[in-house]
Amino acid sequence: MRLCLLTLLCLLTAEAAATLPSLKDTLRRYEIREGDTAAYTLNLALDRAGRPKYFFRNIFTPVCNTGECRPVYINLYWDLLGNYLRYDLPGDEVLTKTDHRDFKEEDYRKLQDILAKESSIFSELKMEDLVVKGTENISDSANVRTGATLKTIRNEVIEGAVFTCYTLWHFAHGGTTEQIKNITDSLETPAMLHNFLRSGNHHYQYWAMDKVMDADGKVQPGYEEDIAGVIRGKNIFTARYALQKVHPDYFEPSKRQDWLWTAYHKASYPLQMTILKKLSDITVTDKLCNKIAATITEGNREQLKAKLKILSARPKLPVKTQQLLAEQLSHPGMGEDIYQALKQLKQADASVRQKISAYEKKNE
Repeated sequence: MRLCLLTLLCLLTAEAAATLPSLKDTLRRYEIREGDTAAYTLNLALDRAGRPKYFFRNIFTPVCNTGECRPVYINLYWDLLGNYLRYDLPGDEVLTKTDHRDFKEEDYRKLQDILAKESSIFSELKMEDLVVKGTENISDSANVRTGATLKTIRNEVIEGAVFTCYTLWHFAHGGTTEQIKNITDSLETPAMLHNFLRSGNHHYQYWAMDKVMDADGKVQPGYEEDIAGVIRGKNIFTARYALQKVHPDYFEPSKRQDWLWTAYHKASYPLQMTILKKLSDITVTDKLCNKIAATITEGNREQLKAKLKILSARPKLPVKTQQLLAEQLSHPGMGEDIYQALKQLKQADASVRQKISAYEKKNE
């Protein structure tokens, strides 16, 4: 049994591994009552500095389906927003199947996979719809109700422990998760928001971004650098969310525009397109106009069009920017787009007009 749990712990994510017990942790206990159900204790672990780390519950529940009830003792762990992390068993407790066989190592691993899924067939079915009454056999009608094949459903459960899987999944993703969110909301502090934004945990970052940015995307003073950290982070989805949500005024300072352009060159293609779209909503500086124009043909035509849109949004495009664009009219695949953009401008510079004229004669 100990070997099984050690193997399971080796497979934990970094977030789940952070819930491993520490002698330095202290506990804060909350007595929870949901509706008419019996009260239970929800534990919040805090580090030595008193900062919240994770929640957990010590659960005892009878699992009854085949006319015989089996007691299950298990500890479930969640992050600070109620996302399930992991489980362990107290003392020498083991999980068993309907025929009293102990779980094997692969069963414990599979249980972790089952509990870690936010979306599950268990959310769509009642227990009586899932199995034949009085047995652990999957009902032939279960696939009709879920749209999944029987083979898929069987892969979602542990043979001989369907009811155990069903019961524990609902513990992991049930009402406790909302209780955790409510508690964390009540514990919100500037320090927590900073920590969440810098954590690299996308659940925490989304939650904190919605706290520090208003409906218009204006960032509360003091969190500007944290938002920049999310944008330049490794998670493209949180970075894109931050870029799309943040107000254009966030990028008004010229240094921040220069920083964003540097981030553009290091970003993946989808994030590059998000950055270009954000820049089209901003009055970019002359300096950045020149940088964009100098690299106008780098990338594909979608990037070209996005860059030209940024430059076209300027009421008056700097002469230097126009010159940089005109120098690239000879590009075989993008020259026509650059020409059309320049034709929409008032060309105050003679060299630009000459290059446009030469392009027109060459392409008559």
